[in-house]
Amino acid sequence: MLAKRIIPCLDIKDGRTVKGINFENIRDAGDPVELAMYYSQQGADELVFLDITATVEKRKTLVELVKRVASNINIPFTVGGGISSVENAFELLQNGADKISINTAAFKDPDLIHLMAKEFGSQCVVLAIDTKKESDGDWYVYLNGGRLKTETLAYDWAKKGIDLGCGEILLTSMNNDGTKEGFAEDITSLFSKTLAVPIIASGGAGTMDDFADVFIKANADAALAASVFHFGEIKIPELKRFLSLQNISTRS
Repeated sequence: MLAKRIIPCLDIKDGRTVKGINFENIRDAGDPVELAMYYSQQGADELVFLDITATVEKRKTLVELVKRVASNINIPFTVGGGISSVENAFELLQNGADKISINTAAFKDPDLIHLMAKEFGSQCVVLAIDTKKESDGDWYVYLNGGRLKTETLAYDWAKKGIDLGCGEILLTSMNNDGTKEGFAEDITSLFSKTLAVPIIASGGAGTMDDFADVFIKANADAALAASVFHFGEIKIPELKRFLSLQNISTRS
C-alpha cells in the first residue's frame, strides 16, 4: 500500500480560517498562518487553502497569504478559490504555492485545465469537485462554493478533467461535509478504484476510524479534514499512530 496522506484544509474567508456544516453556518477557526505552522510541526503531509468566497465575490485568492504561508512552513500546500486563469495560477505558484486547485472556473471553461497542465505540469493541477447525492441516487457537481447545482454527474466531470490533464482530484461530499459522520465511501471508492489519478477524500471526518475506513474501504490516496483538526478533536501524531496500528502506511 502506498503511503496515505493526511491533509488539513483551511477554508479562508476575509483572511481568517473558518468552518461550517454542509457548507453553511460558518464560524471562525483561527489565523491561517498560525494554523499552517502548527500543522506543519504536527506532521501534516500537505495543506490545502481554499478561499471560499473568492469565486462568488469575483476576486483573486490572497497572494499575500500565500507568501506568508510559504515563508513559514516546509510542507507542500495547495491553493484554490477564484483562480480563473493561467496568470492567476502563475502568480500563486511564483509566490510559494505548490499546487493549484480549480473548481468553478474549470467547469465553466474546461480548457483551463489543459492550459494549466501544459504550462505547469499535471502534478500542479488539482481538480476540486464539490458534489451532492440527490434523491435519484446520483452525485451531481455543484459550483460557487456549493451554491449552484448543475446537471452534470461528478464522475463524468472527473473523467473529463483527467482527460484534460488534471493530476489529482479533491472530492468533497456536500452531504457529509462538517457532519463528522464519516466520509462518503461509496463515491470515493468509485473514483479511487476506476480513475487514474490520486483521489483526496473530503467531507465528514469525525473519528480516527473514519480515516482508516476511507483508506481501507474506499482506497482514497489522501484524506482531508478541517474542523476535527482545527478544534483539536484529532491530533495528527495520534492519528498517524492509530493508522499505523491498522497497517495503514502514512508519510512520516
